[in-house]
Amino acid sequence: MAGFDWPSLMRAGMRGLGLRPHEFWALTPAELQLLLGEGSGAAPMGRSRLDELMAAFPDPQGGEAE
Repeated sequence: MAGFDWPSLMRAGMRGLGLRPHEFWALTPAELQLLLGEGSGAAPMGRSRLDELMAAFPDPQGGEAE
């Protein structure tokens, strides 16, 4: 099992979220994950979905949009 990337987590918490060091260290990993937005929103589109959309909506011949 890989360890935590503490420098990146600290940058995200302290620089990105504006947490003070004592606030950062008081968080549980689950709380930090929630604050950083992990697990929120839809998953990014995969290649198979992109292929489906490209088949359903092909580019016009010559590359010119209508």
